[in-house]
Amino acid sequence: MSTASFSLLLCLSFFTYTNVHSKLLSQLTSPYLSPTTIIPHYQNMLEAFKIFIYTPDEAFTFNSSAESLFYASLQNSPFVTHDAEEAHLFFVPFSSNLSTRSIARVIRRFKETIPYWNRTLGADHFYLSCAGLGYESDRNLVELKKNAVQISCFPTPDGNFIPHKDISLPPLASSQAPYAPANKTASFLCYFRHGGIKESILVKELVNDPDFLIESQPSDLLTYKERLATSKFCLFEYGADVSGIGEALRFGCVPAVITDHPIKDLPFMDVLRWQEIAVFVPLGVVKELKHVLVRTYGDRHEQMRKLGVEASKHFVWNELPQPFDSFHTVMYQLWRRRYTIRYPRRSTV
Repeated sequence: MSTASFSLLLCLSFFTYTNVHSKLLSQLTSPYLSPTTIIPHYQNMLEAFKIFIYTPDEAFTFNSSAESLFYASLQNSPFVTHDAEEAHLFFVPFSSNLSTRSIARVIRRFKETIPYWNRTLGADHFYLSCAGLGYESDRNLVELKKNAVQISCFPTPDGNFIPHKDISLPPLASSQAPYAPANKTASFLCYFRHGGIKESILVKELVNDPDFLIESQPSDLLTYKERLATSKFCLFEYGADVSGIGEALRFGCVPAVITDHPIKDLPFMDVLRWQEIAVFVPLGVVKELKHVLVRTYGDRHEQMRKLGVEASKHFVWNELPQPFDSFHTVMYQLWRRRYTIRYPRRSTV
């Protein structure tokens, strides 16, 4: 091998090593699954994404505040187009209280009167359903459930969420505590707001441990903020009240989620590295929870806390949407789920 060839090979090897090392470093210091692509992809979404909203048969309402806020934000956003031919996705609106038979009639009407559903059997459509839809025998509901993107509330009942297709809305915080930088001096290992369920097995197991602060409700928002900011971990039971998980992240309190099975409907699962910003503890090891938090996550806590604070902006709901807030991050997930691209001129990023 000539000296020139060897030098070229050495340069290429060094470039490859540097590139790989840079990617690994960015992943270790970022809460995102794809830290190098989220910004350009997000910008592409802002510039190009178009949604066509079908006209509902009648006025309707949603059961949850998060659904209502998302729909209002969508209606008033620049993503909406009145030209269906330029739309990337189509939104099918119907009330949260609508029966499955009535939903089937809605889909049937769109199929008979509007051509867009039939081109993809609904694969470029999405809808809101807080509890999610189960499996039904009606063909229209089968197409809606299997093909269209469902946006539901977190947590979604078992069987009503299809991973990698469906999206869950981050919970709307029950109380908006005023923000302040997290206190690095933790007074408690773990904080648990149990919502008044005093007979909870979890409460009984932990209530006498001085490292755990357990209460049904803090006296005021300032106290709540202090609880979050001075605790290393914040405990949540999957399936119960998880409304404070975004605020826990914001105040540097690493969420510790008790669950009896792998969670498939976490908000922003294809955006955030959840394993780096939260702890997931099997229900069967609750008695060993303290040891799990101290031994397994003690050394990693500070890094998880920092990544969680950075990720927390995605869990903020605003009446007037702001960059990277809950509304825009849900829209970003929809943008990444574009199934049908009818025009070569459209971006495939």
